[in-house]
Amino acid sequence: TRPLPPLWSLMLFALLISAWVSEKGQERVYRGSGDDPPRSKVTWLGTPIGELKRTPDCGPVLSPLSSSDSHTVMIRTDLLRAGRAQVPYPGNPRDAWDDAHVKMPCSVKNLFPGSTEDGNLEPDEARHLLGTLLPDMAQLALRAPELLAQPIPLLKADRNHSVTFSQEQIACLLANAFFCTFPRRNSRKSEYSNYPDINFCRLFEGSSPRKVEKLKTLLWYFRKVTEKRPTGLVTFTRQSLSTVPSWSRSTAKLTNLHITCEGTIEDQGYGMLQVDFANRFVGGGVTDCGLVQEEIRFLINPELIVSRLFTEALEPDECLIITGTEQYSKYTGYAETYKWGGDHDDKTPSDQWQRRCTEIVAIDALRFRSFLEQFRPERMTRELNKAFCGFVRPGVPRDQLTAVATGNWGCGVFGGDARLKAVLQMLAAAEAGRDIAYFTFGDGSLMRDVHNIHTLLTNSDMTVGAVYSLLEEYYFSECRPCTSRRPEISLYHFLSERILGDSSSP
Repeated sequence: TRPLPPLWSLMLFALLISAWVSEKGQERVYRGSGDDPPRSKVTWLGTPIGELKRTPDCGPVLSPLSSSDSHTVMIRTDLLRAGRAQVPYPGNPRDAWDDAHVKMPCSVKNLFPGSTEDGNLEPDEARHLLGTLLPDMAQLALRAPELLAQPIPLLKADRNHSVTFSQEQIACLLANAFFCTFPRRNSRKSEYSNYPDINFCRLFEGSSPRKVEKLKTLLWYFRKVTEKRPTGLVTFTRQSLSTVPSWSRSTAKLTNLHITCEGTIEDQGYGMLQVDFANRFVGGGVTDCGLVQEEIRFLINPELIVSRLFTEALEPDECLIITGTEQYSKYTGYAETYKWGGDHDDKTPSDQWQRRCTEIVAIDALRFRSFLEQFRPERMTRELNKAFCGFVRPGVPRDQLTAVATGNWGCGVFGGDARLKAVLQMLAAAEAGRDIAYFTFGDGSLMRDVHNIHTLLTNSDMTVGAVYSLLEEYYFSECRPCTSRRPEISLYHFLSERILGDSSSP
């Protein structure tokens, strides 16, 4: 088992960032994976984004919040009131130390040893950090027996289940993660080997500039939740598919597309279903060195991080849906250029359950070692099923489904082709009955190509099944016999030829 980092090393490392935590920082600027902003003045194409559905303007009327066999609610629902601190449930705390629940640091059965070492700190350098913030965080962590009055169920594979926490309960859990107190979670050899890391041990290792910026962002969150008690709720839902679509036979028609090379999923996609380009271990490298789309979202909405405490690695037909998290920070840059950008005042309205109308879905793409591999029918089907699982809401009428805010899912280090992934997400969204807002993160060429192919497919009245059959044909005719790294004929050129009967391509 990995030993806990000495307290002095945590504090010395935190000294590097204490000055930053007390300031708000600069406003956010352009961020994305493209090297240069687009030259064209055209920044969006397709359906105007204002015509896409968002919450709270659309969405089902929620039934009263209550616990059930498939939904664990951690607060007193009869005392649920807007703007008030939530009351934990039950009144008499219960403990559980088994393979169905989170093993808590406050459990009477937790005998995990700890150690401390003395260190020297300059009082003037650490006045706020050591005098106020860390003590407040420690007090918050120590409230676990009071705030978490019932065992937290593990969201295990192949089981649909939801758990709803108060934001204050989540803050308590994250304070414990900061101080690395969760038992059995510092080794990959424990019973939690198929779960993400939750203790922040690796964030305190080394002196990576990435980790410094991460800690600035996280400490700003802790400063806000310790200075003012948060009062909302957040729901985490593990969803799996009971049946998968027959993609080659689908008669669904493509839905509306808004595509833009400016803006971000979290800003311009407010009120929509926002896609987290996830790792199967949700949060990816957020508690280590990772710092791309998923990790950034988990940092600016830190309540997402608590999902790592109880969410087992996602299976191919599963997703994790998180409703109600708050954004606490702004940021600039991406990966190596990421910087904490100061405070963000989240004005998102709340639903009847006092959850912010921010719905995020974690869907993990496949990692491809070669470009051609992703065009194999079984690989495309897997990606379609994964995206569809994230987008579909069984039993919810189509007119109550928001648009999907997404982008280059599974591209970058995962090796996915953005143009193929865009088509696959179009098909999955069509099957689920949702429109799409697609963000290319500065890539104007991709914006135009995807808009053109979407226009071609919709003007030709193509069904999801017809498009899928063309994707299969592309693999068998162009990819399977290919002896080079990439086919000579691109996917969009091939689709254009087959649909229009000529050599023009979008």
